[in-house]
Amino acid sequence: MSPRQTLWFLGIVIYAILFYNTIWTTKMPGRKLRKVTYSLPEALVEDVRTVVREGAAPSYSAFVEEALVSGVRRAHEEQLAEAFRTAADDPEFLADVHHALHDFNDIDDGLDRSNG
Repeated sequence: MSPRQTLWFLGIVIYAILFYNTIWTTKMPGRKLRKVTYSLPEALVEDVRTVVREGAAPSYSAFVEEALVSGVRRAHEEQLAEAFRTAADDPEFLADVHHALHDFNDIDDGLDRSNG
């Protein structure tokens, strides 16, 4: 795989990760909220109240929501990374990538000539 092909492939992977992360944003209007109850260590509850009072978030709920969204996003990113690691060890997947990159060689060559 040429350096250009590698960069192209990595660009697609990074784009997929960024697109995946934007889907899970909570900043959507009209979303339904649900009250839930969790048990947390008292010291953690006090720490959250303190940082919210200091302006870390507009409210206690907003702070907790952002922390949970961040945790869910991290878990999804770890699952995606594991899927990429698995795919990187899959000879059939790698062969498909190689064939796809090979199919785009002519297009890349044409772009090089038109920009050159």
